[in-house]
Amino acid sequence: MTAAKPATAPEDRRQRKARQTREALAAAACELILDRGLAATTVEAVAERADVTRRTFSRHFAGKEDAALDFVRRDGDRINELLRARPAGEPPLTAYRAAVRDWLADREFPAWHTRPRMRRLLALVDSEPALFAAYQRIRVDAQEESIRIVAGRLGTDPDRDVRPAAVVDAAAGVLVAALRQWARDADRNPGAADLATLVERAYDALTSAAAAAAADTATKV
Repeated sequence: MTAAKPATAPEDRRQRKARQTREALAAAACELILDRGLAATTVEAVAERADVTRRTFSRHFAGKEDAALDFVRRDGDRINELLRARPAGEPPLTAYRAAVRDWLADREFPAWHTRPRMRRLLALVDSEPALFAAYQRIRVDAQEESIRIVAGRLGTDPDRDVRPAAVVDAAAGVLVAALRQWARDADRNPGAADLATLVERAYDALTSAAAAAAADTATKV
């Protein structure tokens, strides 16, 4: 069964303008941090590059790190939209993996890794503590929403049932591992596998390990 494509509500003029401003600020933050470095990039410079005021910047972002990593938030939201749209009968891990696959293959809403220089920005996250902290906050927010979605699919309370969190932590952890490998390969192995291939390999490794553990448990019973 093919999942229905999530419906997108039409934007009004104000929403469209706000989205365009936010995207301009995020792009400016990425460009400046990659060109100048995080320490040499100021919020004022980001606002100037995007041709908006410092106050406008503050309406959208708490800091330059959040602006530079806004693609992580938007793509987390997109994965969750696709997760909601998966067929109800799919096991949660299968549904999450399929949502990630759909996100990577989406042509209408391209995943962030297709944008210029994003691979180097993600690699920078590991070496800049402030960027890493912002990345973790954004990732945790997305995973909390994923947990609520999975709990709804299972018909359970995520505050009382550990299964939704366990599934999401495992599935999202696999994605993060593949992303970090892909980012590191930008410098040391440019001809390495693309992100979609790495993600599939990582999920295969997870499911193989789970199957092996289950088989081992069964032999001991």
